[in-house]
Amino acid sequence: MKFGYTIVYVPDVAASLSFFERAFGFSQRFLHESQTYGELDTGETTLAFAALELASMNFDGGIVEASSSPKPLGMEVAFVTADVTAAHAQALAAGATELTAPAAKPWGQTVSYLRCPDGTLVELCTPVNG
Repeated sequence: MKFGYTIVYVPDVAASLSFFERAFGFSQRFLHESQTYGELDTGETTLAFAALELASMNFDGGIVEASSSPKPLGMEVAFVTADVTAAHAQALAAGATELTAPAAKPWGQTVSYLRCPDGTLVELCTPVNG
């Protein structure tokens, strides 16, 4: 078994890809001509976005849409960076909403939380030591 993908269902796949490029510096790897599925170049595990209409096709009754939920969904995408403060500021400048400012944790990490325009909850964190 290998963890291959995280797929986030969003209202506008191209807009989410563009936001993640500006906010976090990832490159777009793929966008289907239908604009309903796209991937970022994030390393070994793929971060992908799929249109809400695909969720309706895949799941009877649909899904809870992160973009319209008043609270963040109970899952996050975490990005590890040496400079959480700078990455946090870049994401805010690109249009993210701050949920928690960068803060040092008792175990030595610096962590912050943001909500993307498509509703995705993102954690920015330094590497865990040890």
